[in-house]
Amino acid sequence: MKGYSTFSLIRNALSGHRFWKPVWRTPDLKKSYDVVIIGAGGHGLATAYYLARKHSLRNIAVLDKGDIGGGNTGRNTQITRSNYYWPQSAAFFDHSLQLYEHLSQELNFNVMLSQRGILNLAHSLHELEGIRRWANAIRINDIDAEFLTPGEVKKLVPLINLDCRFPVRGGFIQRRGGISRHDAVAWGYARAASACGVDIIQQCEVTGINIQSGRVTGVNTTRGTIGADRISIAVAGHTSHLAKMAGFRVPVTSMQLQAMVSEPIKPCLNTVVTSSVIHMYVSQSDRGELVFGGGADVYNSYAQRGGIPLLQENVAALVELLPAFSRLRVMRQWAGIVDITPDTTPIMGQTPVQNLYISGGWGTGGYKAIPAGGDTMAYTIANDQPHPLIEDFGLERFVTGALVDEGAASGVAH
Repeated sequence: MKGYSTFSLIRNALSGHRFWKPVWRTPDLKKSYDVVIIGAGGHGLATAYYLARKHSLRNIAVLDKGDIGGGNTGRNTQITRSNYYWPQSAAFFDHSLQLYEHLSQELNFNVMLSQRGILNLAHSLHELEGIRRWANAIRINDIDAEFLTPGEVKKLVPLINLDCRFPVRGGFIQRRGGISRHDAVAWGYARAASACGVDIIQQCEVTGINIQSGRVTGVNTTRGTIGADRISIAVAGHTSHLAKMAGFRVPVTSMQLQAMVSEPIKPCLNTVVTSSVIHMYVSQSDRGELVFGGGADVYNSYAQRGGIPLLQENVAALVELLPAFSRLRVMRQWAGIVDITPDTTPIMGQTPVQNLYISGGWGTGGYKAIPAGGDTMAYTIANDQPHPLIEDFGLERFVTGALVDEGAASGVAH
C-alpha cells in the first residue's frame, strides 16, 4: 500500500490529479477462500483487515450485495464514544475508542476523528441522580467522565436553552468522545484490507449458506458458488435473514433509525449534545451541517428512507433545546436499519453451526464499535474461540439469562 503524504498531494495536484491509483483492487472472484465475510460495511472490512494484518491470513473475501459502506456504515451520525454502563460494554467500547484514536495513522487514511466531547443532559433531579450514578460507574471502569452543573453546561454550549420545557438540571461529558467521518472509516479499512490481499467483491449477494454435517462449506451467491472453510456474518439489519439461511434464529428486531442534516453554517456547536428526555442528539459536522436525530421508529422495517412525522419530532426537539437553529433549513434525511437485541447488546462470536461466526445486533452502537468489532471478531475467527472482550456477548446468554442490559446507555430509545 503506497502511503499518502504531503509530497504526493502536491505532486498530484500539479499534474491535475490524473495519476492517482485506485484506492483498492477490483479482483476476480476465486472458487474458494479460507474465510468469507458477508457484508462490506465497517465491521466486515475491519474484520478482514485485522485477520490479514494480525493473524496473517491472506485468502479472504468480503462479499456485499451492494457497494462498500453502502449500508449502515454510510447511514449513521458518526458519533464515537465509550460511555457505557456495564463493565463488559465499557471495556469493549473503550478498546474501540482507543483504536479510533490511532486509526488515521494505522490506516494512513484520515478518518477525521474530532474528540470534541459528548454531553448527556439531565432534565430532572431524578434523572440527575441517574446521570451521576452513570458517570461514577464509568469512572470506576477507568473511562473519563465529568459531571457538569447547569452553569458549566451553558458555558460549554452557549446556545442551549436551559429553561426549556424540561429545564436542564446538569449533565455529564466524556471529553474523549466525539465524531469521525464514517465514509473515511469504511474507505480506510477497505484500502488497507485490499493492500493486505483481501478480495473485496461488490455487487455479489449471498443467496444461501452451504452446510454439511453441521459445518459450513461455502456460500451460494448471485455470481456462483464459493467454497469457504470459515464464514462470518456482518450484515447489520439483515442479521436475522442470514442466520435463517444457516438454520438458526437470533433474537433480533430490525427497524429504521432516521437522521437528518441542516444547511451548513459557521462553527457554533463545539460538542455533541444528547438529551434522552427531549429526545434528540446533535453535532456539527466538518462541513458546518447540523447532524441530528432521535429514537428508532416504532415499526419493524427494512426501509432505508426517512418519514415526515419523525422528521417533525426531531426538528421540534432540536429547536426546543437550541432555539437559535429555528431558521435553518433541513437539507436531507435518511434512515439506516438497526438490528436490536432484547438487551441492546450485540451478538458476537460462534454460532450453532461450526465455523460460522456472527457479528450483529448492534442496534445504534455499530459505528462506534467498528475497530473493536473487527479486532475481536478477527481473533475469534482465527482461534475459533471468543476474544476475552466479547465472551459475554455470545448467543448463549439468551439461554442462560446472563444479559448485558445497555438500553439506558444506548443514546436513543428503542
